[in-house]
Amino acid sequence: MFELYDAFAHYVVGNLLGLSPNQRLYGVFHFFIYDTLKIFTLLALIIFVISFIRSYFPLEKTRKILSKHKALAIPLSAVLGIFTPFCSCSAVPMFIGFVEAGIPLGAAFAFLVASPMVNEVALGLLFASFGYKVALAYVVFGVSVAIFSGFIIERLNPRHLIEDYVFELRFGEVQEKKISFIDRINFALGNLKEILKKVSPYIIVAIGVGGFIHNYVPEETVRKLISSAGFLSVPVAVLVGVPLYSNSAGILPVIQALIEKGVPIGTALSFMMATTALSVPEFVILRQIMKPKLIFMFAGIVSISIVVAGYLFNLLFGR
Repeated sequence: MFELYDAFAHYVVGNLLGLSPNQRLYGVFHFFIYDTLKIFTLLALIIFVISFIRSYFPLEKTRKILSKHKALAIPLSAVLGIFTPFCSCSAVPMFIGFVEAGIPLGAAFAFLVASPMVNEVALGLLFASFGYKVALAYVVFGVSVAIFSGFIIERLNPRHLIEDYVFELRFGEVQEKKISFIDRINFALGNLKEILKKVSPYIIVAIGVGGFIHNYVPEETVRKLISSAGFLSVPVAVLVGVPLYSNSAGILPVIQALIEKGVPIGTALSFMMATTALSVPEFVILRQIMKPKLIFMFAGIVSISIVVAGYLFNLLFGR
């Protein structure tokens, strides 16, 4: 299939646009057309599959599972975070719901890390850009970062740093609805349509930027920038990424182009982890339920974990 995409891109750029393969502009348009077709194909497939699985894990069911298995709550929270929808605006009710259900605080934090960082969009884009090995490694490292962060938070026992009203609120029980197989298919299709509608503009812009970087930014310039940081390139990437706000769709095509220019894959992906798992808007919302000291602790623990994951990525994939 991808060979057909390559041939189609060559036909459009070479025959319809009349550009020569020796021209840099040819490379920009070829990169854009080929990557757009490839990424959206794999992204649609993976979003549909994970959305179908997600239909079995509504928020209320997730809370019940975690409250019944408290000894395994942290790893379960990290894994369930992959299949459960999450955005910064839902942080407050989700966190309160976890606390109200008696779920350990470490598990709640593990969920907050895993859910935005390891999701179907990230998985689809990574698979499309780097293959299954990198995509699988990202999932493993992402879940590991969430689990490690959860365990550290749990050992620190920062209950006194949570605002008092959080422990006083009660959500009550929500009756689970039984849905048919066809309903689950429709849910997956609806989720696929909704997610693609949201992320498509970011992906298209990011692929365009990636195509420009791929063909116009000299490799030597990129290498000099990275070599100037040396061994510290991973923590520098994380420090730069934490204050930013982005998602997988908006950042990964750009990262792909940078990696092709010589940026180590662990350095690039640690930057992506930092921008998706930690952001200023998320901290502003979390301030409603926790004190600044806990937000700094949370950001620090997750950042250190991402740095370790970045070095391991570089070690495993040789760059």
